[in-house]
Amino acid sequence: MATTTSGQPTRRRWWALTLIAAAQFVVIMDTSIIGAALTRIQADLGFSPENLSWVFNAYVIAFGGLLLLGGRLSDLLGARRIFMTGWAVLLAGSAVAGAAGEVWVELTGRALQGAGAALIAPSALTLLMMLFGSEPRELAKALSLYGAAAPAGGTAGVFLGGVITEYVSWPWVFYINIPIALFALAVAPALMPKAAARRGATDLLGAVTVTAGLSVAVYAIVRAPELGWGSGGTVVSLIIAIGLLAAFLVIQARKSAPLVRLGIFRTPDLGAANVAQLLLGAAWIPMWFFLNLYLQQVLGLDAFASGSALLPMTTVILLIMVAAAPRVVARIGAKPMIVSGLLVLALGLFWLSLARPDGTFWADVLPASLVAALGMALAFVPSLGTAISSARPEEGGLVSGIVNTSYQIGSALGLAAMTAVATSFGANELGSTGAVTTGLSAAFIGTAAIAVAGALIAGATLRRKAAA
Repeated sequence: MATTTSGQPTRRRWWALTLIAAAQFVVIMDTSIIGAALTRIQADLGFSPENLSWVFNAYVIAFGGLLLLGGRLSDLLGARRIFMTGWAVLLAGSAVAGAAGEVWVELTGRALQGAGAALIAPSALTLLMMLFGSEPRELAKALSLYGAAAPAGGTAGVFLGGVITEYVSWPWVFYINIPIALFALAVAPALMPKAAARRGATDLLGAVTVTAGLSVAVYAIVRAPELGWGSGGTVVSLIIAIGLLAAFLVIQARKSAPLVRLGIFRTPDLGAANVAQLLLGAAWIPMWFFLNLYLQQVLGLDAFASGSALLPMTTVILLIMVAAAPRVVARIGAKPMIVSGLLVLALGLFWLSLARPDGTFWADVLPASLVAALGMALAFVPSLGTAISSARPEEGGLVSGIVNTSYQIGSALGLAAMTAVATSFGANELGSTGAVTTGLSAAFIGTAAIAVAGALIAGATLRRKAAA
């Protein structure tokens, strides 16, 4: 049987890629699958209206806050080991969240799920680079499939959450992870390449400060629309976050074996590609969130129907990322694709802002959402590939953690900011479809502005022949 430079048989590494893509699918699915179940979780466990959002936030904060540590542990202890540990933690968190009978147990389970995702995501990307990194053409194909798994997971989460909640019961939105995790743990040893653990300190102090800093920052961001951006709680939380992150930078500058080698940001295009990922997340995730609200609160679709309405977007993303993106990157380079993709995304988002209170799916949603999906598909793969291809082999996990962190933090920041915009323009006036539509339109215009800013920054900072 033919083998690759990674030492893996050719057929086996494509099966390994399937598992890696499934991992990305699951960690993103878990952010969206709870949407349709929230009302029943609230009724059964006694969540207050103000605290219900923490079923979502507990996952996002743990996920975003621990990604850098997960990436570093992948480099030090071996990506396969951390990948499997992440699945075990996700399995445990899913069991706890599904069996919860009290609020604090539910939030503990969701935080454990987020911690497991923070170990899975960077180690999966590191394993992908180990399998395909030495062959640029194959790497482009692998990254395309990996990239397509994220929006597919987000859409599938909405769809499956509605089906499971309606026809089974809400605990199964968490239990669905258990058989997937068991399968992953069973096959990963045979499919994934094994890398020897490397010498190096874990830098626990750096890990604690950056995790605490990112967690407090995400906490402040997700609470700001509720408390107000100028409120004492928000300001104090942001000051604490900035202080912790500043302390982290001081620790990294002084450590002989830091969690993050600060010189890594001098790598050509690494910073620019991460900014592109951050702004892409800040534009795309709010679009997906507010489009769901428009479908349900304005057009009156139920959870199942609204999830189904997002399937055409997912289909376009899958087709473009897998079939077209690798060829286009190879022909014109990453920079033109990133810039044009963000501009196309901005066009789709602005088109969505024109949706009417008495609109229809076919006229007001479908064409604009397909344009936005095309832009996302064009920009995501080359920006991700540019970021991770700049890494040293021994720092693949770290760079994977950085780029995942950029996207997740951008998503949280964009969603919080656009929620504040939507609310200020009337999106919380649920009795009036006109007011809700006006608020959502303002949010879509805001996300379009974010995408345009991303295109301008990418055009100004990426090298002309950015790595594909």
